[in-house]
Amino acid sequence: MDKLKAYLIGFLIAVVAIAAGIVWYGGWKLLLQVILTLGFLGVTLMLLFFTGLTLYAESWKYGAILAIFTAVSGYGLYLSATWRSLNVVAGIIVFFIAIVAFGIWYISEPDLGLADRFRSAEKLERAGKYKAAARKYEKAGNYLKAAEMYEKLGWMESAAWAYEKAEKYEKAAEIYEALYDKEKDTYYLKEAHEYWKKAGNMERAAKALERYAEEEPWFWEDVAKLYEELGNEEKAREAWERALEYYQKEAQEEGVFYEDVGNIARRLGKEELAREAYEKFLEYCLKEAEQDPMWWKHVAEAYDYLGEKEKAEEARKRYEEYRAKIMRANEETSNFPGEKEE
Repeated sequence: MDKLKAYLIGFLIAVVAIAAGIVWYGGWKLLLQVILTLGFLGVTLMLLFFTGLTLYAESWKYGAILAIFTAVSGYGLYLSATWRSLNVVAGIIVFFIAIVAFGIWYISEPDLGLADRFRSAEKLERAGKYKAAARKYEKAGNYLKAAEMYEKLGWMESAAWAYEKAEKYEKAAEIYEALYDKEKDTYYLKEAHEYWKKAGNMERAAKALERYAEEEPWFWEDVAKLYEELGNEEKAREAWERALEYYQKEAQEEGVFYEDVGNIARRLGKEELAREAYEKFLEYCLKEAEQDPMWWKHVAEAYDYLGEKEKAEEARKRYEEYRAKIMRANEETSNFPGEKEE
């Protein structure tokens, strides 16, 4: 048994013992009086704290409401402690239970006015209260109608969300494309791409991703692969060419991208460019391997690209030697002093 369980059991035993002592001393009536008094004391102190906090924040309206609740609870505390007017005490308890129940009910639909809570979604829609109607439709699981309400409100992202919940992915995709045209935020194109995929319209998904790649060029490779899946070789080649342009620029800044240049150039049948890129990638890897032997793995890959198998094997051997050395070092450090092998 852990300490927490032991403490809990000890606490429960103490509470039961105290309750038993109170019953033995003054009967069940005294126990009920103590419970009510302590209960009202706790509620009063809590309400008093929040009343002070609300007034400090200069929220006079809610501060006044909480002050009334605090006074009612304080009165219940007084009556319980003096054991007077028990019918009033019971009424105060019922009052607070009703307030809590009302609060839970109100929080369940925080955006609706009191009268709107008792109206159907259809009536709210006819009354032009589209926001309230949308919330009602959502709660009923009618996300398609909720989406229509959001569109009438001009809340297009909420409409897209509701269409997604209704599994109308093509509508969500159309909304995101329209949002991109309006806002010029590439996030919307990425979302449109994902929803066209969910809708099974891969042609539109590819077009959305292509537009996205115009702004975020590292996605040209994904565009090319998607067009290949669709069997559109012409569009795929165009995308591969754009991807090649992007990686050539990146390779000028960071040599590791020469591998991507070589791979794409080879895919496009540009063997001379591919070999040149692989040679530069090899040069980059050799420099890195001088500082970090882990790079011998990539040196081996570069030699493989260039068809130099013997050098590739030699580099791979150096990588494996380094890896074995690291593993031995890890094993040694894991054997703590004082440990004995069984």
